Amino acid sequence: MGLRSLSLELERRAYTALRARADRNSLMPPHLLTGERGEDAAFFHLRSLGYTVVARRWRSERLSGDLDLVAWDGPTLVIFEVKSRTARDLIAAEAAVDSHKQQMLRKMAAAYLHQLPVAFRAAVPVRFDVLSVYLLPSGTEFEHLPNAFPRFAPASNTM
Repeated sequence: MGLRSLSLELERRAYTALRARADRNSLMPPHLLTGERGEDAAFFHLRSLGYTVVARRWRSERLSGDLDLVAWDGPTLVIFEVKSRTARDLIAAEAAVDSHKQQMLRKMAAAYLHQLPVAFRAAVPVRFDVLSVYLLPSGTEFEHLPNAFPRFAPASNTM
């Protein structure tokens, strides 16, 4: 294990221990705690894969909702929607990212891009990925769906 991997693992363990302690006294509903634990696991997982995570739970002042994780994969800005589950159901976790959710994520991503210098906004490639996190008794499992949906909504053929 290299120094970078060891450092990341120590950081993950310390954060997880502190988070577990804080969760014991939390008044949040269990499903929201599961979602936050899944996002935390996704954050460390993506960093271990070499992504540069630049935002967690990013919110816009003008839009409702948030971006779970925003990261750079080389020159590409990746918007991650994290879906967390405590069991593997018949329906995959990523199925929860329906067309309404996709449209909200597109709007949020556009708002996020407005923070970048004008000259770079149009040149930044953007990708939308879904990362399913399964917090199972046997351990945490991840399923990554890159390019889960296009940056721009398909044109509708209504007349």
